[in-house]
Amino acid sequence: MDGDFRTNFVREPVALRHFPALVLNADYRPLSYYPLSLWPWQDAIKAAYLDRVTIVAEYEQTVRSQRDEFRIPSVIVLKDFVKPQKRVAFTRFNLFLRDEFCCQYCGGKGDLTFDHVVPRALGGVTSWENVVAACSPCNLRKGARSLRDCGLQLNRKPRQPSPEGMHAAGRRFPPNHLHQSWLDFLYWDAELDA
Repeated sequence: MDGDFRTNFVREPVALRHFPALVLNADYRPLSYYPLSLWPWQDAIKAAYLDRVTIVAEYEQTVRSQRDEFRIPSVIVLKDFVKPQKRVAFTRFNLFLRDEFCCQYCGGKGDLTFDHVVPRALGGVTSWENVVAACSPCNLRKGARSLRDCGLQLNRKPRQPSPEGMHAAGRRFPPNHLHQSWLDFLYWDAELDA
């Protein structure tokens, strides 16, 4: 993990920054797949101490308080079920995830930005149904013109994704680091190949 989980009042050895806990809902599914629901080890230990989570798996590493020693949790399960969101937030990241991190005009995967299919100058709005991921060359080529005027075609018509669709898309793009103890909990409800 690249993120620095330290706060002003926590001083931990550098090695302990890299032990996030996978957070599962009470039904043993991750709260989210992309970004993967992870907590810093400090939050996981605090939640376990407050009896808000159950520890399912642990790292070999330990941390000490004045009186106790704790193994760092690697997988935790919330004791109370968190109801999944009914709608997907319209963010740049979620837009790229919906479009599978590729340009919707040429299929390219590098240097992505977003493009209004019907340009705002022509009355287009910023919505799931009018914005797509586009590489910089295609976006520059299109400019503020209609698809017909610039000679581009969409690979797929943009639409608002469902939460289930976003979970499925997130599974296809796992994060760079997956701890071995997480694997049993990430894909257990995926359909098996016949």
